[in-house]
Amino acid sequence: MRELLNPKTIAVIGASNNRKKVGYSLMANLKKFKGGLYPVNLKGKPILGKRCYKSILDVPKKVDMALIAVPAPAVLQVVKECVDKNIKYIVILSAGFSEIGDKEGEKKLLEITKGKARILGPNCFGVVIPSLNIDTTFALKTPKDGHIAFISQSGALWAGISIYSMIHDFGFSYFISVGNMLDLDFSDFLEYLEKDKKTEVIILYVERLVDGRRFMDTVSKCRKPVIAIKAGRSEAGKRAALSHTGSLAGSYEIYEAAFKQSGVILVDTLEEAFGKAKFLQMPEGNRVVIVTNAGGPGTLTADYCEKHGFDVVKLPENLKFEKLPRAWSHNNPIDIVGDADADRFKYVFDILVNNKDFFDAAVVVMTQQKMIDIKNTVKEIVSFKKKLKKPLVVCWMTDADKSALEKVGIPCFFEPEDAARSFVLKK
Repeated sequence: MRELLNPKTIAVIGASNNRKKVGYSLMANLKKFKGGLYPVNLKGKPILGKRCYKSILDVPKKVDMALIAVPAPAVLQVVKECVDKNIKYIVILSAGFSEIGDKEGEKKLLEITKGKARILGPNCFGVVIPSLNIDTTFALKTPKDGHIAFISQSGALWAGISIYSMIHDFGFSYFISVGNMLDLDFSDFLEYLEKDKKTEVIILYVERLVDGRRFMDTVSKCRKPVIAIKAGRSEAGKRAALSHTGSLAGSYEIYEAAFKQSGVILVDTLEEAFGKAKFLQMPEGNRVVIVTNAGGPGTLTADYCEKHGFDVVKLPENLKFEKLPRAWSHNNPIDIVGDADADRFKYVFDILVNNKDFFDAAVVVMTQQKMIDIKNTVKEIVSFKKKLKKPLVVCWMTDADKSALEKVGIPCFFEPEDAARSFVLKK
C-alpha cells in the first residue's frame, strides 16, 4: 500500500484545462503536491503550467499512482497502458461499470491487472492524504491533517464531510473512497491503517462487504477503534445502494450482529461517528459519574448513559459532600442544584479527583442560570479535566462560548444523548 498511500509520483489520465471537467479539478487539487505530477491528455497541450503527455507510456519517470478520469469505454485501454508502464496502483474514478450493470467490463479490468497491479474503484472518488498535500478527489475543500481515517463506499459523501470537518475543526490522516470495490476493499485498508502511526481511529461508510468473513477477521484484530455507518437499512436504501455502487445492501440485522461480534462500533448518524472520532475518548471501563446543576437534564443523561452501555454507578458510602445544600441529590447524578456557582462545582470536582477510582468517565451537565459566572465555571471544568486525567464530556445547555473547553479536548454537546454516546468503549 505504500505507493498508493505515500506516492512520490502521480499521473492524472484525463487531465484537462476545462474547469467543468473532473480532470481539471484533479489537477487543481494536486497543486500543492510536492512530488512528480504528470497530466495525460490526448491533445498533449500544457495543463495548469505542467507539461502534458499524450499517453501514460510517454511519461519518462516511474509512476506510483495513476488516476483515471476518462469515459468508461476508454478505461480498458488506459488500464492496459498503465500495466505496460508497470504502475502498481491504478485509481479509477470513471463511472459506468457494475453500478449500471456492466460487470463484464469489470471482469476484463481484473484480467488485465491480475498479479500486475491493484485497482481502487472503479466509480470511486480517489484518496486524500492531507499530511502529504495529496487530494485526488474533485471535492471543493481539502481538510487539515488529523488523526481520523475515513474509508467510504460513497465518494460524494466526502464532498460534504470535508466541509463539515472545517466547520467543526478536525482533520484526517486519510480519506479513501473504495467505490465499487472491484479489487481493493475495506479489509485491505484496515490492515494498513492498523499499523499507521498517524491514524488513531477509523470510520467506515458501508453499503455492503465483499468478503464478510475476511472483514470480521481483520477488524477483530485491529487494535484501533473502528466506527461504522451502515447504509441500506430500508428497502428504498437498498435500491439506492444498488444503483449507486452496484452493491446489493444485505440485511441490516445481519450486519449489526457481525459488527458487534467483531468489535465494530455501529452508529446511526454521521454526526455521531465524527463526534466520537474528533475527541476520541476511550474510558478504561464503563462506569460513569454525572455532575449537574439541573435535575431534568441530569436524569436524561443518566438514561442515555445506560442506553449506550454505561453504568451510572452508586456513590461510595464514604464519599461526603457536606458543603452542598441539603437539597442536593445524594446520589449519582450528583445534582448540585440550580443556583450552583463556580465554587460549588469546584468543591465537587475536587472530591471526585481525590476519589476517582470508583468511576471511569465523567459527564458535566451545565445549564446557565442568571446567578452563574460562566467564565469561572468553565475554568473549573478545564481544571477538573487536567487533574482528573480521565475521559470527560460536557452537556453544554447554554449559548455561552465553549471554545476554552474544546481547546483542551473537552467535547461539548447540547443534547444529553449526544454527550452520553460520545465516548468510545474499548473492545
